[in-house]
Amino acid sequence: MKLLNGSELAGFIKGRQAHEVRGLRQARGINPKLAIVVTIDHPAIEVYMRMKTRYGADILIDVETHRIAQEDAPATIAQLNADPSVHGIIVQLPLEDPTQTDAIVNLVAPEKDVDALGKDATLDPATPLAILWLLAGYNVDLNGRKIVLVGRGKLVGAPLERMLRASGYDVEVVDRKTSDMKSVVRQADVIVTATGQPGLIVSDMIKEGAVVVDAGVAGEQGKTVGDLADDVYERDDLTITPRKGGVGPLTICALFDNVIRAARTMSDSAS
Repeated sequence: MKLLNGSELAGFIKGRQAHEVRGLRQARGINPKLAIVVTIDHPAIEVYMRMKTRYGADILIDVETHRIAQEDAPATIAQLNADPSVHGIIVQLPLEDPTQTDAIVNLVAPEKDVDALGKDATLDPATPLAILWLLAGYNVDLNGRKIVLVGRGKLVGAPLERMLRASGYDVEVVDRKTSDMKSVVRQADVIVTATGQPGLIVSDMIKEGAVVVDAGVAGEQGKTVGDLADDVYERDDLTITPRKGGVGPLTICALFDNVIRAARTMSDSAS
């Protein structure tokens, strides 16, 4: 078994980002800032918030949190859009009323939409970008290989499909509506799963020597788990993300990479 260790790659990326931010601060007088809009109290959200705040501090990106009622989100986002000192804006999901998700995330100015959730976003979404970094970092060549994405969610599956197709790769997407999902996944040279359904992908669904990336996140008995069943990790022929430290560490790297890019672009356009 070969592990796709995102934590290992994240350390190198973080060092590069810290160097870039120092350059923006010293050479251009730009202090990159990320604003996070939070409308609900939830233990998992608090964990994510602490991770983002700590990461920002490590690379000298300011992170400010706006805890508001959901009804106040439009006014808060408008204020942040107009604030030249804010380079990136995140609407932390889920919202208290999820039916308003699309309407609210589309209020974020496209050039500041570092989560790339809005329909006009100009940046790449963080988790799909992290997956591509992970594969490239371990020299996984996608050319001529059958790629199957399990799940077509807004955060991972759908944008990753677009990004892969734009690069000319052979991609097929399956979800809960796919009647022959097992046989389709079994044909894949590269599997990326992101459904949030624990244990969905079992060993006999995976061909010998496949590359398997688990980007699923779910809670089970108080633990965070992915889409892969335990028997998948008993095999020694796979190239696979570990149970922890796979895609996750690179997702936060990709998010802050977008903040840096947004700060640089805003500076270039203003000069």
